[in-house]
Amino acid sequence: MQTYYYVVYSNPVEGREEEYNAWYSNVHIVDALKIPGIVAARRFRLAGAQRFGPPYPWKYMALYEFETDTPEETLRILKERSGSPEMVVSDAFGPGHIGFVFEPITPRLRSEQVR
Repeated sequence: MQTYYYVVYSNPVEGREEEYNAWYSNVHIVDALKIPGIVAARRFRLAGAQRFGPPYPWKYMALYEFETDTPEETLRILKERSGSPEMVVSDAFGPGHIGFVFEPITPRLRSEQVR
């Protein structure tokens, strides 16, 4: 099976960050992990230290790891469930989010491997 990474960039609706974070961390990720093939998920917030200056279009990132021979099927199920009772989408989830699927092209290297 191949491992894929689904990276989602998003923002909360203005003034609803607390609600957005509670939903994303406690509801949405749990629902996503029920999709066949999705094996891990983690959320991130944009750090204060950045290599380049603003603008920064997104404040939050979610990273989903999925293992499958058919990524199209995993994405089909995700699309089918999104907004359904199986995967409720909060209205605190801002518009303009975007997601991309990546597949690895190199093995994971650690610094001690290249010293």
